[in-house]
Amino acid sequence: MREEVLQALYWMRSEGLGIAPRLTELARFLAVPAGTLGPYLARFVDEGYLEPSGEGFSLTPAGIDAGKRTFAEEFADLTRPGHGECDADCWCHDSPEEAARCLEDRVQHAH
Repeated sequence: MREEVLQALYWMRSEGLGIAPRLTELARFLAVPAGTLGPYLARFVDEGYLEPSGEGFSLTPAGIDAGKRTFAEEFADLTRPGHGECDADCWCHDSPEEAARCLEDRVQHAH
């Protein structure tokens, strides 16, 4: 449950959907009854991942780190380069000429 909550809050924060959503908003977003989610949020406050913020809950620095890490792990398959795509360390990022050569090499290998 911790990973789900921290991922959701991290994503909501990153997308500008809310920094401190209320219990009812989180419950609706996670499809978990508010009565079930409430004690978990209280525990995550005690553990230092969340802090009360107005009527809602926000991530602490530790919560941001944990949410970011678990979000990245959860969606790693969707964010890594696909077959035939270069990654951030590819030599093609050195110059526009190298980028064109990389693209040409990938197109030739696809045939």
